[in-house]
Amino acid sequence: MRSKEDITQALSGRLNVCDTTLRDGEQTAGIVFSNLEKYKIAQMLDRAGVQQIEAGIPTMGTDEKMAVRHIAHMGLNASILGWNRADINDINTSIDCGVDSVAISMSASDIHIDHKLKKSRQWVLDKIYEAVSYAKDHGFYISCNGEDSTRADIDFLIEFVKTAKEAGADRFRYCDTIGREQPFSTYDRIHRIISETGMDVEMHMHDDFGMATANCIAGIHAGARFASTTVMGIGERSGNSPLEEVVMSSKHLFGIDSGIDTKQLRDLSIFVSKASGRPIEVAKPFLGSNCFAHEAGIHADGIIKDAINYEPYDPEEVGLERKLVIGKHSGRNTLITVLAEMGVNIDKDMASALLDMVRRASVQMHRSISHEELFSLYEDMQKKTNIFDDSAA
Repeated sequence: MRSKEDITQALSGRLNVCDTTLRDGEQTAGIVFSNLEKYKIAQMLDRAGVQQIEAGIPTMGTDEKMAVRHIAHMGLNASILGWNRADINDINTSIDCGVDSVAISMSASDIHIDHKLKKSRQWVLDKIYEAVSYAKDHGFYISCNGEDSTRADIDFLIEFVKTAKEAGADRFRYCDTIGREQPFSTYDRIHRIISETGMDVEMHMHDDFGMATANCIAGIHAGARFASTTVMGIGERSGNSPLEEVVMSSKHLFGIDSGIDTKQLRDLSIFVSKASGRPIEVAKPFLGSNCFAHEAGIHADGIIKDAINYEPYDPEEVGLERKLVIGKHSGRNTLITVLAEMGVNIDKDMASALLDMVRRASVQMHRSISHEELFSLYEDMQKKTNIFDDSAA
């Protein structure tokens, strides 16, 4: 097991990713990874530079515990973290697995304390102190998780964090367990927690209102140094903050580099997509095949002149390629450019005539047309063949 000092040093950057694809991601209804798939995902996360991998829940036993133990002994550069309830028996299963870090989770909201735990606030604080102290005595790097943090009374939440810190926790995981937070209150709450406790904070956000990435970024902007993510945002219900969105948004919108090799993200996502049975949507930010597909005439013309006109970042940064799509909304310059790449030069008058055919064909087929189909239309135009005349003998 790596020393706590080594882990702390490895996690000293401005923004560190703790990816939970193998824990919260697999908790998606209907997703089950094989252990071999888990090992491959862990390797790919590590290759991409993810600083910490939440490998699973050791106390589940059987295959889960076996997988966590195996990942902990794969010799990866990433810190390997096991998830636990605030229970000494849970922590013992993480000890058995040889992980170097533990997450210790406890409800923080009165809703959970009253209606799920049926205990008191003091009981919660006592359990946190006991579990965190036990983990500290065993040399772990410790994340103390506040389940349902977003619905917790902020004054009690600060007491929660201070108790965890006093017991030896290294960071606090702010959990938007039901995905009901919004960026403005997220910023205010995270800023206050950091200011009043001096504790490192990790953002663990769910996407029930489509705010997971925005809330995660708001927390980072407020000073949080850790982001809990999953590949493609898979996770319970509507999912979690997507790894690719958090990393790229932090880098390009706030100038905060997480150290992740973004060129690895597409291959990683393709593997997770196949293993999970969850397809990558064509318009998925940073991953989808349509991220750099241009059809509209004005946009395509702008791209032809200079990609900076209509692209927010270089497609190579995430392993994608630029595509000029031919269809109803295309313009003349797109046709001239695409045909030139195929060795055919046409003037603007020919392009206008061909564009009429392209738009008609696209409408009739209810889709864009391929570059090969464009060339075929060009040949029909040259032969003066009216392919739209169904009555022609």
